[in-house]
Order: sequence, then C-alpha cells, then structure tokens
Amino acid sequence: MDYIKGSFLITEAMRGYGGILRHKDGKSFMEKYDERGSLAPRDIVARAIDNEMKATGEPCVYLDVTHKPAEETRRHFPMIYEKCLSIGIDITKEYIPVTPAAHYLCGGIKVDLNARTSINRLYAAGECSCTGLHGANRLASNSLLEALVYADVAARHSTEVMRHTEIRDDIPEWNDEGTVHNEELILVTQANHEVETIMSNYVGIVRSNLRLQRALDRLEIISRETESLYQSSRVNLAICELRNKINVGYLIIKMAQKRRESRGLHYTLDYPDRNKNLDTYPID
Repeated sequence: MDYIKGSFLITEAMRGYGGILRHKDGKSFMEKYDERGSLAPRDIVARAIDNEMKATGEPCVYLDVTHKPAEETRRHFPMIYEKCLSIGIDITKEYIPVTPAAHYLCGGIKVDLNARTSINRLYAAGECSCTGLHGANRLASNSLLEALVYADVAARHSTEVMRHTEIRDDIPEWNDEGTVHNEELILVTQANHEVETIMSNYVGIVRSNLRLQRALDRLEIISRETESLYQSSRVNLAICELRNKINVGYLIIKMAQKRRESRGLHYTLDYPDRNKNLDTYPID
C-alpha cells in the first residue's frame, strides 16, 4: 500500500529505497509479520500497520529513512522532501508519520484490450480495472505503466467510436420546479464524512462479514436520507457527487460480501485462505 499523511501520498518506493517502518519509540515491527521485514508486499505491510495501530491505539506508525544519505534522499524523493519540509518534517532527520491507504477498487472492473467495460461507451483504466496485468495488489510502478498503456488505447478507441456516435442536442432544460435551494450543505458535508468513515473503518484494510454488513446497513440509511434531500433540493455538484459516492460504496461492499477468499489487498478475516472457497465467486 501507499502511505498517506493528511492527503499526501508517500510512495511505496521509499520502502524499496530502504525505509523502515517503526513505532514512535523507534522500534521496528515488520519482522513480527514477515521475514522480509519492511520489504514485505504491500498487502502484508498494510495489514501489519493496521494491526499495530489497533493494538497500540496510535493514529499512525512511522517510516524512517534517516539512516540513508541525506543528499541521496533529497535527490530520489524531491517532492516528498519538499512537502514534508513544508509541514515541519525533515525526512533526512525525522520519521515520517504514515497510515495505510485502502485501494478499494483494485482490479475490480473487467475490461477488454481496448479498455472497454460491459457498458457501451464506458471505459476503465488504471488500478480500478481488471486487465490481468497488475493483479490484486496493484504493483506500484507496474500499474502506472499499465494505466498509461490502457489510457492510450481507450483514448484511441473512444475517439474512433465518437466519430460514429450521434450526440443529441434536444435535451430539455432541467426542471427543478417544486424544489428549494439547498442551504443545508452541512447535511451533505456530514454525509460525506460518514461515508468516508464507514468505508475506511469497515471496508478498508481488513474486512469481515460483520463489518461489511454493518457498513451496508449504515450506508443504506445515508442513501435514503440523501435521496430525500436530493428530491427536495435543486441539483448541485456536491449532492450529485455524494449520491455517486454512496452508489460506488454500495457496489464495493456487495462485491466484497461475495468474495470467499483473501487475495492481495482484498483481505477478509472470515476467509483468510486463498483459493479454498471459490465455489460461489471466482476471482481473477
């Protein structure tokens, strides 16, 4: 997994560079989980960090590159160095606070060689797509190259399709008669926060049947409330994005409930083994 401080991603390449995951007291912990230590695959590392944070109650762990030559670190990771420095962290001298970031859609949308999905004129590229190339772990730089290749073929194919597609221009203006201007944007903001919290806590790094069902139950309540607000409000970007986010969250949860194995980043406590419970939902 990549790591995140606030909304800034710390590339996983820093582990390959020699970064060591530690607690704030300086003790490393990855050796408890894998003989490769901090060089273990992202799914193992993500679950280890998640487990350590839950065990200690700390909001993060730390990535340490202070043992590496300072000039070399600045040269290899100039953007990370500058960003961390801007918030008061000199990564050549101090640990970087990190938490694992969930990759909910990794390998989820099946596409053909032109990046086409099963929905006409809808394309998918990058980590959200299931091409058979990056697998269930989204292999860092490998998936970046894949995203570039599939974005290119999607653009070329869709451009040709558009040449033979008629665009309707007789769509009437949106009729918002009977609705009122939504002045309660705090409702949308709060719902957004709740959806993000639900997905992070229940559908994130480590899943279980119980957590997934609780996530679905809570998401359905938010969905009903949001739909009621949508029907009585003038359409705006914020509420449309919230509806889309709820729909995507619902699909992720339902597909996660169908999964009967743990593979890569898709890990569930109820089915920890790979390839042993595939009678109902084969993966990859």
